[in-house]
Amino acid sequence: MGRLKQKGKAGAAKAYVTRSSAVKKLQCSLADFRRLCILKGIFPREPKHKKRANKGSTAPTSFYYAKDIAYLAHEPVLNKLREHKAFAKKISRALGRGEWSTAKNLEENKPIYRLDHIVKERYPSFIDAVRDIDDALCMIFLFASLPSNPRVSPALIENCARLAAEWQLYVMHTRSLRKVFLSIKGVYYQAEVMDQIVTWLVPYQFPQNIPSDVDVRVMLTFLELYQTLLGFVFFKLYTDAGLVYPPPLDSDKDESGAGVGAFNLRPANPNTTTGGQKSDASKVSSKEVRQTIRKITAESSSAPPADIDFNQTDSFAEGAEEEFVPQASKSDFDVTSSLPTLLSLSSLPKSSSTNILAPYTFWLSRESSRSIFEFLVRSFGGRIGWPVSSGGGSPFTEDDESITHVIIDRPVAKAPEETIQERERRRRRKYVQPQWVVDCINAGKILLEDLYAQGRTLPPHLSPFGERDGAYDPTVGLADVGNTLVDDAEVSEDSQEGDVEMGSELEESATSMTALEVAAVDDPEALRAAELAAEAAGVDYGAFEKEVQKKQKQQKQQKQNQETVADGEGEDDMNKMLMSKRKRQLYERMKYGERKRATEHAKLEEKRINIEKDRRRKARTT
Repeated sequence: MGRLKQKGKAGAAKAYVTRSSAVKKLQCSLADFRRLCILKGIFPREPKHKKRANKGSTAPTSFYYAKDIAYLAHEPVLNKLREHKAFAKKISRALGRGEWSTAKNLEENKPIYRLDHIVKERYPSFIDAVRDIDDALCMIFLFASLPSNPRVSPALIENCARLAAEWQLYVMHTRSLRKVFLSIKGVYYQAEVMDQIVTWLVPYQFPQNIPSDVDVRVMLTFLELYQTLLGFVFFKLYTDAGLVYPPPLDSDKDESGAGVGAFNLRPANPNTTTGGQKSDASKVSSKEVRQTIRKITAESSSAPPADIDFNQTDSFAEGAEEEFVPQASKSDFDVTSSLPTLLSLSSLPKSSSTNILAPYTFWLSRESSRSIFEFLVRSFGGRIGWPVSSGGGSPFTEDDESITHVIIDRPVAKAPEETIQERERRRRRKYVQPQWVVDCINAGKILLEDLYAQGRTLPPHLSPFGERDGAYDPTVGLADVGNTLVDDAEVSEDSQEGDVEMGSELEESATSMTALEVAAVDDPEALRAAELAAEAAGVDYGAFEKEVQKKQKQQKQQKQNQETVADGEGEDDMNKMLMSKRKRQLYERMKYGERKRATEHAKLEEKRINIEKDRRRKARTT
């Protein structure tokens, strides 16, 4: 007889655990459970059959894998949280009794947990950590711009600002920045670090506030993990680049508002590693040396096999330091193999686009953001200075003769009486708006400064990141929009809505009436009435026939499009019938998004055409 199955002992009921059961099993509070799940990367799961997983109950609840909860039960941080709970009870009792010395001893021995082992568990390799620092950088830069309050301590904000500055220093030193986008939310940056694309968002320097409906405890738990992660990553990046980590901070420059310039990048001392090797070598005893000599002598006395080449084995041991030797192809002896190796790839010259600003020296006007453009210009090899009102640490002053560009973001105003020297200096320099720097970086080349001159209307600033196919691009078609923008339609505003255009010689009233009558060309009586109305209005018969033929073609095309759409909808309906409910809902959401994007695209295209019409009308009148 087979073994009887008991209800709730197998299947989904055993594989999943509700949140209340998990909290009861771990014997911790709900807040500590959330903190553990965030630190360990455990999140709720969606069982296929909720009723079975909840042992027959249909009450809404969150489910977790039972294996994940068992994994949490052995977490060292959980024991530290329990110790902290006992510590809180002891110190509150001591303060209530007035035992100040006991409370002081308890505070000095406060339990503290570390997250180093969690970072090593979640990111086994360094590349995994670099690939996952996007959210960490966004959180760091966000908290670096927040004001301090009882929930966010000043020391936490200071540490986040230090980590943000260390990341910017590394990107500037290695010239890793690739793309920039100025958006409403903030500035999006994209860098290439260890062949991994890293994208992060930096808010603008406006006064920030923390909304009351935001749970700061959850964000602080994430921040706690991210600070530890970035500490590991930055140490490795700085060490590989041959720099000292953490970079020393000049307190005088920091107090003067130097920002990133207050940190000094110093190369690591190469003698430290050799000294460590010498100290290790001095610890080797003479007995170990004699044993090693006897072992080598015994191995050399034995005759080696004839099929082993010791020179070849030595070359294998040193293969990591040798270059790849191309071998001839077996099929074509004239062609040699050209496989790239790590050594050959590292020796390739870097792209010249990372140094596009190297020949130029910039002066930043006081209304432009210094933190943004100092980072951009220095990341691409340029030199930049700023006035004292923007902070200290500027490498040169405004009257420096090497300045080639001035980044200015205010309208043109009548300048006071200038001296001959100031007028000559203004003539040599090029005054550009801040968008010019960003567009040059995204284009990978120096653009013309005339389009970005002070007071000019700027060209559209487009996102340099990978957009979807068919996304709206305002630059497409603007250069070659010839006379195809319906020059005759400027006579009537109704032509913007797709109505029939009769010609420039017709009056507006007759044109609108005739277009209204021609709308039903399939009806002979309506067509005859429209013909009589056009004749009474003095419209030429040839022009009227042309409009009728044009309208017939449009209606024929519309019918064909409707039939195509109907056939496609019928096929889509058949395909939807074969889908599951979840996949059908997902498909409908995708289609809704496509229709919404198409509508937005059509509105933007219509707006662009109207703007182009107004521009041409003004050009003709002038």
